[in-house]
Amino acid sequence: MAADALELARPAPPPRARGTEGQLIYALGDIHGCYDLLKSALAQIAADAAVEARGRTPVLVLLGDYIDRGPDSAKVLQALVWLQRRGDLMLRLLKGNHEQGLLGFLEEPEQGQAWLDYGGAQTLVSYGVAPPDAGAGPQAWREARDALLDQLPASHLQLLGELELMVLVGDYAFVHAGVRPDRPLAAQTEAELLWIRRGFVDAPGPFERLIVHGHTWQSEHPQILEHRLGLDTGAYATGVLTGARLDGETVHLFQARAAA
Repeated sequence: MAADALELARPAPPPRARGTEGQLIYALGDIHGCYDLLKSALAQIAADAAVEARGRTPVLVLLGDYIDRGPDSAKVLQALVWLQRRGDLMLRLLKGNHEQGLLGFLEEPEQGQAWLDYGGAQTLVSYGVAPPDAGAGPQAWREARDALLDQLPASHLQLLGELELMVLVGDYAFVHAGVRPDRPLAAQTEAELLWIRRGFVDAPGPFERLIVHGHTWQSEHPQILEHRLGLDTGAYATGVLTGARLDGETVHLFQARAAA
């Protein structure tokens, strides 16, 4: 995976004067076990922040769905643990519906088939755990859960338990999936923040703040609208991981791409 210089796109059209309260913010879309793409994106961010920070501590907001579907979920979570320990950036980690699925499997393994069906099998394999066969009974699911707990570092479990649902900075609200347009931000439910599509992506806006989100992707191109910025570009399928630098009224996009 190439770690090229930060690839900047034209600024998104500003719906109104907006700002980041003087903070330099980087946001990154859904990673889904694509560790090499994450490494490339982080290298781009580090090179860019060396120029743009100007004495500020960069804020890195990751929009959730770190695991499942891609091959290296365990390595991605370990990278996030490492990022948490760095003193040269402020890391804000949002919870995605796929992290919710993993946590649900740990609590109720008998319901694990639904998680495996949308990418959990790849996460189990990344920790060296064999997924149960289709149609396996409850005991097989409990054994898979116990095997995962044996392999899951305490630091990974702690990280998963501390994920945030929303981050507010200046005129921006960062969430995983989106928001219900008819509710104030303070009244959004966890289910809405982690799962919403219809009613959000087709809403004309404006919202209470400009929403930066992941969860819903259409192609390798981010969704840039006046009221929302969708950074999920289906990294596990397209080989493209998308992020944004937000600084004052400026929005610049960047992408890490899988080597051809």
